[in-house]
Amino acid sequence: MKKIAILQSNYIPWKGYFDLIASVDEFIIYDEMQYTKNDWRNRNKIKTPTGVSWITIPVRVEKLSQTINQTQISNNNWVTKHIKTLQANYAKAKYFKNHKDFVFDLYHQASKTSSLSEINFIFIENICNFLNIKTKLSFSTDYNLIEGKTERLIDLIKQSKGTSYISGPAAKSYIDENLFNDNNLNLEWMDYSKYKEYNQLYPPFEHGVSILDLIFNEGENSSNFLTH
Repeated sequence: MKKIAILQSNYIPWKGYFDLIASVDEFIIYDEMQYTKNDWRNRNKIKTPTGVSWITIPVRVEKLSQTINQTQISNNNWVTKHIKTLQANYAKAKYFKNHKDFVFDLYHQASKTSSLSEINFIFIENICNFLNIKTKLSFSTDYNLIEGKTERLIDLIKQSKGTSYISGPAAKSYIDENLFNDNNLNLEWMDYSKYKEYNQLYPPFEHGVSILDLIFNEGENSSNFLTH
């Protein structure tokens, strides 16, 4: 059995994103999807003394049909700004000193490209390594795409020799489960309701923040707070 997940890239995603990656054999980054404003593609949440706050990569939106992998950065100052923001809000975290060089080096790598998709991949790939996630990462551009939302997913799964597809629960609104049955493919849904709390700054506890929050607070123990 080969398990597949297919999802757009996000900027420094939350732990559930990495849990989904860890639960499959191949994770296909679907950055040929339309870029959506005010979404997770170019921003995420962190904890601050005054509550949860967004950090956002500034991007250029030049046309409505623009895809994620066509999206370019509009201002190169974002790297310095985000490093300063993380330093200001996580300096007191238990494992910040241990892992700030690792994280900030990813930002320096990211500063060398203007592609949002490439920036997201730098963080996703290296944080997977940090969490000891061995899943194969690929891109939808490695495969041929056909028309139809569910049909395209099924075809991607077949091309990647998958037998089972794991999806986030948000996709229940559009996935046609009957098509999976018709194609002898198993469909599973991720359950994000069983996470345990970790040592986090600035109560109350918040699960839905960037994975960097977990890394700075729990360090090498971070993978213990995933479910896969």
